[in-house]
Amino acid sequence: MESFRTEIENQIVQKEIIELERKIALFKDGKIDDERFRSLRLARGVYGQRQEGVQMIRIKLPFGKVSSEQLIRITKVSDEYSTGRLHITTRQDIQIHYVSLDRTPELWAQLAIDDITLREACGNTVRNITASELAGVDVDEPFDVSPYAHAMFQFFLRNPICQEMGRKFKISFSSSDKDTALSYLHDLGFIPKIVNGERGFKVMLGGGLGSQPHHAELLSEFIPVNQIIPTTEGVLRIFDRFGERAKRLKARMKFLIKDIGRDEFLRLVDEEKKALSYQTVEIDTTDFDVAIPETLLEVPKVIIEDTAAFEAWKQSNVIAQKQSGYVAIGIKVLLGDFYTDKARALADLIKNYGANELRFSLKQNIVLRNIKEKNLPFFYQELAKLDFVTLGYDTINDITACPGTDTCNLGIASSTGIAEELERVLKLEFPQYKENREITIKISGCMNACGQHNMSTIGFQGMSINAGKLVAPALQVLLGGGILGDGKGRFSDKVIKIPSRRGPDALRYILNDFEANADGLSFLDYYDTKGEKYFYEFLKPLADTTNLTDEDFIDWGNADNYVKAVGVGECAGVVIDLVATLLLEAKDKLTFAQEAFEDKKWSDSIYLAYAGFVNGAKALLLAENQKTNHQAGIIDLFDSVFVETNKITLESSLKDLVYQIKENEPSEEFAKKYIEKAIAFFENIESYRTKDLADEIANIPKSK
Repeated sequence: MESFRTEIENQIVQKEIIELERKIALFKDGKIDDERFRSLRLARGVYGQRQEGVQMIRIKLPFGKVSSEQLIRITKVSDEYSTGRLHITTRQDIQIHYVSLDRTPELWAQLAIDDITLREACGNTVRNITASELAGVDVDEPFDVSPYAHAMFQFFLRNPICQEMGRKFKISFSSSDKDTALSYLHDLGFIPKIVNGERGFKVMLGGGLGSQPHHAELLSEFIPVNQIIPTTEGVLRIFDRFGERAKRLKARMKFLIKDIGRDEFLRLVDEEKKALSYQTVEIDTTDFDVAIPETLLEVPKVIIEDTAAFEAWKQSNVIAQKQSGYVAIGIKVLLGDFYTDKARALADLIKNYGANELRFSLKQNIVLRNIKEKNLPFFYQELAKLDFVTLGYDTINDITACPGTDTCNLGIASSTGIAEELERVLKLEFPQYKENREITIKISGCMNACGQHNMSTIGFQGMSINAGKLVAPALQVLLGGGILGDGKGRFSDKVIKIPSRRGPDALRYILNDFEANADGLSFLDYYDTKGEKYFYEFLKPLADTTNLTDEDFIDWGNADNYVKAVGVGECAGVVIDLVATLLLEAKDKLTFAQEAFEDKKWSDSIYLAYAGFVNGAKALLLAENQKTNHQAGIIDLFDSVFVETNKITLESSLKDLVYQIKENEPSEEFAKKYIEKAIAFFENIESYRTKDLADEIANIPKSK
């Protein structure tokens, strides 16, 4: 275990890993509360599984980009600490499962050798920043968004303003107006534009899926590229301060914008301008502007025997690039699951015969990029050996599904089992749809929409259904969602709930009716023409629970009878209402503020001091059984309970004291003064708390 202390060159990462190791030990010794430890490990990519005693590890891969060296490193870690299975997520991460908690620091250290992080892959943080997998090679793109997504990732990783928000925050970069990165369902979605020769982005604000999907609103038609990071920082600051913290299901930014309105939200963002770390941030694109390198080894000449199969593969899975003579290869990965032996073979392929890069896609697939078109026969031969030439990349046959009840605590019904069955049905019974890229099918095991079921053309959500005293696995059928482009999209309607075993029949009914009655319309136009009730009526026989068989009580992919078992979700951290813990955290924040100040990081030090103010104030309010649901409320309530009643004396109201943060530029002089005031405030409240506890003890009746 100690070896990682000398292997990691990045001292910041080394310090983080050592701290995780220390916190695990404290947790096991009973010195850290279970809920507090949960939020700490989530922010470090360590996520509880449905199976007790093991963890899921989420590896954060900005916009899905991976080199051969990084892929090899991930395979080594998976083989050593997990099961050898790699799962591609809909946010372009890699997840591995069944990892011992004790080994997570060592695992992280191994990944860090090749500059791979777990940091902020889960928890109430800025999650992995996604982008169109074809960014940089897309024939329709105005410019490559990859360097801008990468700069955004680098700027906000470990940034104090987004470490302990009320809920997770998601950012995407689409490569063109086709909006393949789904800007309309992100907290911030960026679509590239060129206006009068200047690069910039159309920006969408406040979208989200989950149980209550919300279409993003327009933030701006055009923001220059050097303004995207300051704009994002302003949005994050307001979300951190005003976002809901007590009611988790209402804590995403979409609910804050709904409550106060877009205009008021943007007014608050505008008020933060002076406090921002930088007023402009120039983004260096040099590393992404280089010419495509020549292959390391000479590509062998290959003669294809089955030319029909080869041509079908090219038609289905090969994508033209904007770079003449080069193509991208789409690899359809069933359910996003593949194993380390194939990953190592892919790593060798891209290193020796490609451009040493692949990207994981939003649809849980793999894209090899910058492949010379003349080398396609060789790649077809090598990929065929790996069973990676299955037709149907990015088509109706390419079904997206979350892990569901396989490993997720929140899974209600199987999503992977039904996905496999639906793909089988499509392949055998509907071959005419094999090249259909208009209809999408997505499946989630619960309402949280990790499988994006409620934005797909045809969606299924895992549920349960009562049949007398028994409970059977069920699916809610949703129809009518899709991408419209340029920041616009539509969410699916909830049509009907049916037993899970009838999911394949539901798909048959829908596709057969579409074929018989669409009259040349697209699926979405056909759906709009017919209306939701039309589909409800012809699917209604499938919802009948009076005729269930024994098989209906066994979920897809399982051999035993269905048992509804939903655990505690870990999609975000949990609010900790422990006075002592909050005071300790406030003190830690002030220590970190001083360290950041010594490193001349004025903005970071100021925000950490701000967090110290808020945590300290919250601790005293909780001691008085006073609760509020966001940081701004904490500041106001503290003044009402303590300052205005003269229980605690400050130089001004806490509000005036704390909100100096938005009235001053992040200079050395202001940082020094602000930290000093935060420390003085903490000493004041700590003294009050000590006296308050002493008074309580003194008032306890003595036993006779």
